[in-house]
Amino acid sequence: MSIRLGDIAPDFKAATTKGDIQFHEWLGNSWGVLFSHPADFTPVCTTELGEVAKLAGEFEKRNVKVIALSTDTVESHNMWVGDIDETQHTHVNFPIIADPTFEVANLYDMIHPQVSDKFTVRSVFVIGPDKKIKLTITYPASTGRNFDEILRVIDSLQLTANYSVATPANWEQGDDVIISMAVKDEDIAAKFPKGYTRVKPYLRTTPQPNL
Repeated sequence: MSIRLGDIAPDFKAATTKGDIQFHEWLGNSWGVLFSHPADFTPVCTTELGEVAKLAGEFEKRNVKVIALSTDTVESHNMWVGDIDETQHTHVNFPIIADPTFEVANLYDMIHPQVSDKFTVRSVFVIGPDKKIKLTITYPASTGRNFDEILRVIDSLQLTANYSVATPANWEQGDDVIISMAVKDEDIAAKFPKGYTRVKPYLRTTPQPNL
């Protein structure tokens, strides 16, 4: 099954390090980040889970719930969490899904047979409060994820969901944004009272509207 942007994120029931969950119910009205790991006790994943734990406050202030997945058992996950806390000097406070039968991994197309038919790739899914997939990223097993980038994309997604704008290359919080081409020049003043710059008829920028 291929997961595409705009699809409803598949629902599932699973055991996690924080108890059993029904995924959509667990998400509630929050945004969500689901990210997978090839296996427990792997070095790159250890650093990734530690980094996400350190960023807990950043996800929380954006109303984002994070949840990890590895195809080992809850018991194995719990032992691994001890190592993560120790080596990364943090406290893993989000659930890790146990998926030893690959049920969730297959739902989300996390197994890429040309790479491995036994381990999940490093998938990331950002899911909106409407339960739709807003972002997918797939990393190779050798490359750790950049969670600052994932937070940056979430900022963009949340901004553009509420305003008729898009974010340009390398945009970060506080930078100017691009006015949607659907907005006519004569309507800009009412929608964007901070003013705008008309670079080209199709490229109009304005200060970030929610600051």
